[in-house]
Amino acid sequence: MQLIPCPWCGPREETEFSYGGQAGVPYPDDPSALTDEQWARFVFVRANPRGASTERWSHAAGCRRWFTAVRDTRTYRFLDVESIGASQPPDHTPAVIP
Repeated sequence: MQLIPCPWCGPREETEFSYGGQAGVPYPDDPSALTDEQWARFVFVRANPRGASTERWSHAAGCRRWFTAVRDTRTYRFLDVESIGASQPPDHTPAVIP
């Protein structure tokens, strides 16, 4: 079992967390103006990088707060976590959290 570091609660088992998708995807200014194809792309098409990926996660079975994480998609290891609304979003630094 992998431990995921919650910014508020510390490391907890991965079963306590829910994946929230790619971080930094802006909501359309006028969603009603989008065509069905544009709306489908917004909802379903996301980057699928090999390596560092910035994502939203929720500590669903704990403090229930959302946070931003940088996770290596090749190894599933979390490289960085930060509370949402912090001064700077996490970057893709290679520092690995045990």
